[in-house]
Amino acid sequence: MTPMQAARFFSILQKANPAPETELVYTNTFTLLVAVVLSAQATDKGVNKATPRLFGVADTPEKMLKIGEEGLREYIKSIGLFNTKAKNIIALSEILMRRHGGSVPDDRAALEELPGVGRKTANIMLNIAFGHDTIAVDTHVFRVANRTGLAPGKNPGEVESKLEKTVPEPYRHNAHHWLILHGRYICKAQNPACPTCPVRDLCAWPEKK
Repeated sequence: MTPMQAARFFSILQKANPAPETELVYTNTFTLLVAVVLSAQATDKGVNKATPRLFGVADTPEKMLKIGEEGLREYIKSIGLFNTKAKNIIALSEILMRRHGGSVPDDRAALEELPGVGRKTANIMLNIAFGHDTIAVDTHVFRVANRTGLAPGKNPGEVESKLEKTVPEPYRHNAHHWLILHGRYICKAQNPACPTCPVRDLCAWPEKK
C-alpha cells in the first residue's frame, strides 16, 4: 500500500472511530497489565467477565501477592491457561514490588523482563498506559496488515516493522486499536464482512467479496 493509500486507509478508520480504546476493562496501570497478560490466547470478553471480582480485591501488586497464586486461580479459572497465567501474575507482582516500588515501569526492557510479558504486551502497555506510539501486533493486526496489503509480513516482528514505516505519523498512536477493532468486527478470520468494509476499495485481498 502506498503512503497516500495508507493515509486514506487510516483517515477512514479515524472518521468511523475518532477515539478508539482497548476493550479490556481496567482501573489502573497494574490492572491493565494483568488484563493484558490474561488476554493472551483468550478473548477480551472472557477476560472482562473474570476481572471485576479480581480487581475488587487485588488492584495493586501488593494486594495480588496477598491473595497468592492459589487464590488468584479461583478468580481466573474461566480463562484459558489460567494456571500458567496465575503463576506469571504472582511472579510479576513480586518483581514490581522488589524492583519498581510497586509501579509498572515505563520502559520496554523492564516490561519484557516481567513473566508473561512479551513484545506485544509491552507495546500495549507503552501505548495505552504511557502514551507511546507503539504498535502491538496481535492476530487481528497481523491478519489485517497482510490481507489488505497494508504491511505484509511473515511474522509479527516483520509486520510491526513495516507498520512503523507505513502508518502516517498522525495516525500512529491509535493505529493498533483501529486495526484490532477492524480485524475483530469486520476483517474477521472467517466470513469477513467485505460488503460493509469502509476501506474495501483500498484492500488488495484477491478473495474479498
